[in-house]
Amino acid sequence: MRKITMWFLATIAVVVLLFSYRTSTGPDSSASAGTVGASAPGVVTGPGTPADPGKSRGNVARSGSTTVADGPVVQTKRGRVQVQAHISGGRITDITPLAVPNVNNRDREINKRAVPQLRAEALAAQSAQIDAVSGATATSDGYTKSLQAALDSAQFKAKP
Repeated sequence: MRKITMWFLATIAVVVLLFSYRTSTGPDSSASAGTVGASAPGVVTGPGTPADPGKSRGNVARSGSTTVADGPVVQTKRGRVQVQAHISGGRITDITPLAVPNVNNRDREINKRAVPQLRAEALAAQSAQIDAVSGATATSDGYTKSLQAALDSAQFKAKP
């Protein structure tokens, strides 16, 4: 009788654990902190995102000593990534993510941590030559490719 009781309690514990497990593929009704708006599944968009991502090749806008350059949309295995670089006085002053993967909760969780870290590293390095964020390799790769293309289109040369 004791074995049956233990087996029954263990089975109940396993069932409770299985039902309480949260998967990352379920829909999330709340938008992540960095979400400006979603245009298509898997992409977070913001101001300046092109209507047709395949045609974006780096728009550059100059106003006085400030240059704003959009990098191209880079397709990664997790989704599309695009950034916009703000350059003033020969320095990168800001980097805005225009699109990052957000297909599921896991993508949003990863990018909530990775995108600010990539931005901080790129601003500190004044370059797209930065290390990938652990656990966000696809986003890191797309981020650096889009940023490098934006800097190239703005004809940005890092000062030593």
